[in-house]
Amino acid sequence: MKSRKFFKFFISLTILVLVLVELSCSSESLKKHKKDITTVSHHHYITNSGSHVIQKKELDVYNPQKREYNFYFTYKIVHAWWDAVALGMEDAVRQYESKGIHITYDYLAPEAVSALDQVRRIKKAATSKEYDVIGVDVADIDIVTPSINQLIKDGQKVMTFSSSDSGKENGCNRIAYVGNTHNYEDGQALAEALCLYLNYKGNVAMLVGSVGAPCHEDRAKGARDVFAKYEDIKLVDVKYDDDSDINAYNLTKGFLKEYPELNGIICCNMSNPVGAGRAVEEEGKAGKVIIVGMDHDERAIKYLRDGIIYALALQDCYAIGFDTITTAVKIADGIFPGSLYPEKTEEDTTIFYQKDAAGLLRSIYGIFD
Repeated sequence: MKSRKFFKFFISLTILVLVLVELSCSSESLKKHKKDITTVSHHHYITNSGSHVIQKKELDVYNPQKREYNFYFTYKIVHAWWDAVALGMEDAVRQYESKGIHITYDYLAPEAVSALDQVRRIKKAATSKEYDVIGVDVADIDIVTPSINQLIKDGQKVMTFSSSDSGKENGCNRIAYVGNTHNYEDGQALAEALCLYLNYKGNVAMLVGSVGAPCHEDRAKGARDVFAKYEDIKLVDVKYDDDSDINAYNLTKGFLKEYPELNGIICCNMSNPVGAGRAVEEEGKAGKVIIVGMDHDERAIKYLRDGIIYALALQDCYAIGFDTITTAVKIADGIFPGSLYPEKTEEDTTIFYQKDAAGLLRSIYGIFD
């Protein structure tokens, strides 16, 4: 049996199941939280009203054609965000196991983002001829797409998953994508939240993440387009931190020194809110330099709780992982996108604020203080 990768950061599925789906808030309750609402309208973007539930997914009615499957998944970087995705994968595997269907998979990534490393990994996996499906969380569209297309041409079944796609619009022949399909809109939503808080006037800086990573670049583009709409909002600087909270910390220290009149920072991945929050706290700028950012790092949620970060947009990592496995099974069986599964999934992103932080820490990390 092929061993699965064990995670540095493994939270009990019953605690995490990171769906965090928002439920029915009335128009009156929305009016009471003016600064919790952005002007972006997108049906996969949900503004939090303070009430959420944990929803566990179940397998659909599809009956797999084989009793055993073996998959290869490679993602951008060893990081807690992808560990949360893996929780959904593990739950899907357990549910298949209960039906007598045995799934093994490799789930591997480098310590630092490298599209060339990713290309080497998927080529090696294809050469081994051990895997029914290869899944790629695309590190760089221009570098990785030609290799995906070559593998497809050679008869390998390839999908993309997690946070970054390379789709038909990029000339990529991957079979399907499971993950966030609205990173541009997420960037817009965070930027609108920041602008609203600043009353549409001020100097802002941006931390992006990894150069060429589609999800990071798309969020940055969405944010830029929002900032450009408002005459009195000035984007003074943009830096890439390579998915490192240490780099984000140092870059934010640089922002604060170079731009003493800085009013806000938008963070486009899960690492940079942590680094930005630490720097702003140390410089005594909490509440003066407003931070918005992505995802569920425990340190970032604590900064949210303490008022150092204003807003965090959390992606549905559990659903992404779960749907990656169920989609891979169908692809392995030779089924193409259509009535049984879409070419692109539509997972949710939810924005949370300070009032939600304690609940997030309880739901995700079991922290009750």
